[in-house]
Amino acid sequence: MVEPWQDTTLPAHTRAANLLARMTTEEKTAQLSSVWIGADTDGDDVAPGQHAYASRSAALDALLPYGLGQLTRPFGTVPVEPADGAARLADVQRTIRAGNRFALPALAHEECLTGFTAWQATVFPTPLAWGATFDPELITEMAEAIGTSMREVGIHQGLAPVLDVVRDPRWGRTEEAIGEDPYLVGTLGTAYVRGLEAAGIVATLKHFAGYSASRAARNHAPASLGPRELADVILPPFEMAIRDGGARSVMPAYNDIDGLPAHAHTALLTQLLREQWEFAGTVVSDYYGVSLLEEAHQVADGESSAARLALAAGVDVELPAARCFSPADPLPEDLLDRAALRVLIQKCELGLLDPDWEPGAEDAPVDLDPPHMRELARKVAEESVVLLANDTGVLPLSDGLRIAVVGPLADEQAAMLGCYTFPRHVGVHHPELPTGVQVLTLVEALRAEFPGAVFVDEPADADMALAVVGDRSGLFGRGSSGEGCDAEDLQLPYGQAELLDEVMTCGTPVVIAVLSGRPYALGRWAARAAAVVQAFFPGQEGGPAVAGVLSGRVEPSGRLPISVPRGPGGQPAPYLAPPLARHGFPSTVDPTPFYPFGHGLSYTTFDWGAPQCDAPEFTTDGETSIRLTVRNTGDRHGTEVVQLYLHDPVGTVARPEVRLVGYARVPLDAGASAEVHATFPADLAAYTGVEGRRVVEPGALELRIAASSAHAHHTVPLTLTGPVREVGHERRMRSEVRVK
Repeated sequence: MVEPWQDTTLPAHTRAANLLARMTTEEKTAQLSSVWIGADTDGDDVAPGQHAYASRSAALDALLPYGLGQLTRPFGTVPVEPADGAARLADVQRTIRAGNRFALPALAHEECLTGFTAWQATVFPTPLAWGATFDPELITEMAEAIGTSMREVGIHQGLAPVLDVVRDPRWGRTEEAIGEDPYLVGTLGTAYVRGLEAAGIVATLKHFAGYSASRAARNHAPASLGPRELADVILPPFEMAIRDGGARSVMPAYNDIDGLPAHAHTALLTQLLREQWEFAGTVVSDYYGVSLLEEAHQVADGESSAARLALAAGVDVELPAARCFSPADPLPEDLLDRAALRVLIQKCELGLLDPDWEPGAEDAPVDLDPPHMRELARKVAEESVVLLANDTGVLPLSDGLRIAVVGPLADEQAAMLGCYTFPRHVGVHHPELPTGVQVLTLVEALRAEFPGAVFVDEPADADMALAVVGDRSGLFGRGSSGEGCDAEDLQLPYGQAELLDEVMTCGTPVVIAVLSGRPYALGRWAARAAAVVQAFFPGQEGGPAVAGVLSGRVEPSGRLPISVPRGPGGQPAPYLAPPLARHGFPSTVDPTPFYPFGHGLSYTTFDWGAPQCDAPEFTTDGETSIRLTVRNTGDRHGTEVVQLYLHDPVGTVARPEVRLVGYARVPLDAGASAEVHATFPADLAAYTGVEGRRVVEPGALELRIAASSAHAHHTVPLTLTGPVREVGHERRMRSEVRVK
């Protein structure tokens, strides 16, 4: 007989509640627990305190009689052949089902920030490169492909995307973030969520919240955030991804906000997330985040105390292993039921409570790096490369030149790969194994791109020199960029600044190619570089993408998702700043970026026609429409990125000079034109006012139609009329920009 909790015709909540009522306290607690098989193997940590905590975590055998909530990283812990990994995961699921009286499987999760973090899986560009594409449709396509590959081998949940808005690029995890603007982060993060969820994978938003605003950009450090910065800069991407993207999971951050650790922050995890935003999914801890309440934040006096704090605040599942949420240590029944019900509802939605659920097919062929995935990786990489400078017109390069390629990263795969790619995350601990996917270094890609070129060792013997500089990604100090690899300043690491100084004296034109996880200060070489190209860890297809931009085979269309500084100090300097945070008489420090947010050049030219506004004056609950024509006036195909920025001349609190409120990529053949249509709702003018409420105020506004945050082609004056209007979770959070 099929029990009500197994009846697929009933709503998920009904089925989950029926099952919950049949469970013992130990069985409920087990659904909040996880197991990380292989976490105590040799190698450096890939999570804070991994090996120390793993030795004190519950083993699978101890939990089997009660069931299990989650399996941690069955593919991303050690290298495993994809087909073998799928078979092993299926075997573990059978063991878990056989061990508990309801035959419930576990929910399996994996990292998927730069593709499925598994050996032999396609390595996509890092999220900062997604930001440079300004292309939500492409990011959705990428995410759906990643999610489909994960689902095919038995994974249910992906720990991505990162929606932290960068406030100080010295932060090591800048490479994992999409950019320094909440609108860009929100729209592209939501696009990723849509793709992952469309593939049937639970998307997990992280890190909630304030992680990227830590003091001195130090990993895990306290975040000195006022409520207005939290509300208007940090939180909107999460809100958008939940409301418009349908994200079904959220991960709290490691930091505290004004003394309150995110894993014990009731106002954040329950009052805001659940009650105001009506989030109905699961909150899963960051790895060992519950334990850190005791051992780092020191707000708990033991594992049991930490568990109660986290559970009361709104954490539902402890990842990556069962340490604090233990069946041997009873938790408050009402809180236990609340969390277990959420977990069971999600398992029901994933089909894990269905009577005919099977863990996977035996001996099925598995290809995690098929041609269509590599093509997608190439397209994202190509769209993400930013041409920063080309004043001398040296680019694109012609074939047949004598080229000197210099720099420690010119012939390194590491220059292409972020810290959450499998080769840099796990593969570095297994040097006996191949990378698993083909990753061309930039030198290798250049030799393929320029078959007629002669590559020489010395810049003085060359027609031009290519200086390749940037980062090696790593974890916890094992790189210059990545988790736990924070920087004291934004000087190029590894002595590369001195290398550039030396190369610039050779008399040969020098093109700088930056392959990095964060922006670095480039103003020192402004007058001497012939051209500058920036790529943010562009993945396994990054070498050919950068080489293609240098040759002109690929038209550069990337735009900066984060400002590039002039000098290594004077940080942080995000473009979202009011007048007194900019250069002026009160301070001798000039934080003006060398290349501003949104900047990027092309190999062709564009003309922006005068905009037309349907209604320059409209009410605080209304909208207006703007249109303009963009024409390619050059002799080759190109893509312009039209950006809309809002300037509020007078506010009741200090406001950013400009902030992004819309954008669109406009691909055009030589001589072709297109009309860009933008709808601007008054809701986008909302901000958190004096009394802590988000309001739209009447008065004058300016909509700047621009090529970057510092280069407006046109300004459209607007006037809002009517009363001050308070807006909430249902407000419109984006402008619709279409290209016709």
